Amino acid sequence: MTESPLRILHITRNLPPLVGGMERLNWHIADELSRYAQVQLIGPSGAAALRPSAVPVTEVPLRPLPRFLLASAWQAVAVARRFQPHIVLAGSGLTAPAAWLAARASGAHAHVYLHGLDAAVQHPAYRAVWHPAIRRMDGVIANSQPTAELARNLGVAAEKIRIVHPGVTLPTAPQSPAALQDFRQRHQLGDRRLLLSVGRLTTRKGLREFVQQALPAIVQAAPDTLLVVVGDAPADSLHASVQTRASIQAMADAAGIGQNLRFLGVITDPQELACAYESATLHIFPVRKLPGDPEGFGMVAIEAAAHGLPTVAFATGGIVDAVAEGESGHLVASGDYLSLAQAALQILADGPGAWQTRASAFAAQFAWPVMGQKLWHMLAKGTNPLDY
Repeated sequence: MTESPLRILHITRNLPPLVGGMERLNWHIADELSRYAQVQLIGPSGAAALRPSAVPVTEVPLRPLPRFLLASAWQAVAVARRFQPHIVLAGSGLTAPAAWLAARASGAHAHVYLHGLDAAVQHPAYRAVWHPAIRRMDGVIANSQPTAELARNLGVAAEKIRIVHPGVTLPTAPQSPAALQDFRQRHQLGDRRLLLSVGRLTTRKGLREFVQQALPAIVQAAPDTLLVVVGDAPADSLHASVQTRASIQAMADAAGIGQNLRFLGVITDPQELACAYESATLHIFPVRKLPGDPEGFGMVAIEAAAHGLPTVAFATGGIVDAVAEGESGHLVASGDYLSLAQAALQILADGPGAWQTRASAFAAQFAWPVMGQKLWHMLAKGTNPLDY
């Protein structure tokens, strides 16, 4: 832990053992900030066992949600009075009220990191309690340009908003040919060309629609293609409707391409996930543009690029910040499945490794230490500089 006099209290529901991009992001935020300041976390049950080594965790019950909200707010105030933080950071809009209360109790500056959906929820209770808390923050960090626009639409003053993109773990070396071959054998993937989808199976992620409207054209032109799905329907996601494996498989079967789809489930082991990325030729990210349910950024596209894997995606939400056209993949108009299939076939025709150098170079700017330094600078200096 750093000897810095600065103290940061970080409050979030999104931490491992929960699985997802927001969970990885909040873990790394705490880890990176602990290089510059003394950090304490308030998080869900089970988080302490998986915490960053220099960051103590106060756990509160994850479920039901009202219990988490009340317990996290209570603990936030109690810990803030003991810890006397200079900065209280809400890991998402969900914990903004707790962060605001803790900051008021300790005289700290309050900040929130917004992900997109947490600035778009229009439930009356959320609008009555959470929107005002977000507006009252001393600083608002947005994960992308579109999320910053959502914050402005909430009435957050423009001078309070800063953009800090999420980060990525850059591989120190590629997986060995033996490891990649073992991955293919264990999952019975053969020598087929792999399209990879990584993420939770929610309506917004749009995998069922991709299987119905784009995958048949890809398979017709490239019959050896296999869509490999890493992830599953979430059990603890807020505001997310799900797409089941069965419904996606049924769509593939109805289109006559059931044998071109394989589910691997959730993969949490970093080496296994690296093998998935490096065995594939293309990462597909067919996120749909849905009212009130935006894609805030698209961390998985950066993770794919870090392994040299290009992404084909719809140009919606924060994905426009996460995929660089011609550098880390292709973006097509939202809902244009024909163009999505054509872009995928173009990259498949380029062959394995054709995009590796460009994609890896794009991902390098999102390395966690780079992200952590940007976030630290923003929190410590902010719009109202803290003179420590």
